[in-house]
Formats: sequence, C-alpha cells, structure tokens
Amino acid sequence: MAGANVHTFTDGNFDSEVLQSSVPVLVDFWAEWCMPCKMLSPTIDALGNDFAGKAKVGKVDTDTNQGVAVKYGITAIPTVLVFKNGQMVKKFVGVSKKDDMAAALNAAIAG
Repeated sequence: MAGANVHTFTDGNFDSEVLQSSVPVLVDFWAEWCMPCKMLSPTIDALGNDFAGKAKVGKVDTDTNQGVAVKYGITAIPTVLVFKNGQMVKKFVGVSKKDDMAAALNAAIAG
C-alpha cells in the first residue's frame, strides 16, 4: 500500500495526473508479486513525504495498467521514471538509491 503522499496512477488518469502536471512527477512502475518492488516501496513513500507540495510521487501497478507500461517500454520492474512538463527526463531501472531519485526530482524542480 502506498503512503499518504504517494498517488496511484492508472491507464485512465496517467495523462491528467502525470503528463499534464504543473510540477515534476516521479512514477514507480511496480507489481504486487515483485520482491524488489516491495524493497523499493519504503523509499518511494519517503520521497512522497519529502517532496510533498514540490513534486508528485506515485505508482503504476503494471499488472492492472499495462497500457502506460507498454507506452513507456517498461520491460523490467521496478522502473522509476521522472517526468517534467509531460516529458520523461530520467529513468531508473531496478532498486535505486533514494539520493539518486531525490537528485533527479530536485533537478527537475530547479530546471
């Protein structure tokens, strides 16, 4: 389950919530059965709290939202994408460090 500051993105709301967002967005592509995804989950929750009000942090369940996963070529999970102004600006594959993802979000906010 996602933390209070972590949004749930779906095939249905991805355009409005992510691509049309006025702030940068970090998207975690994951699945319930994926053990590395579960390992990354507390980091995603922490980023959601750290960036509340400055950026959006959320998750896409690739089992139930295959359309957006296919659109962005997600072939391995977890994959984390950072979007700014509707464009992907950074991609992380596998369990990535919180500091690296935070730096990518900070760069998107500053840029």
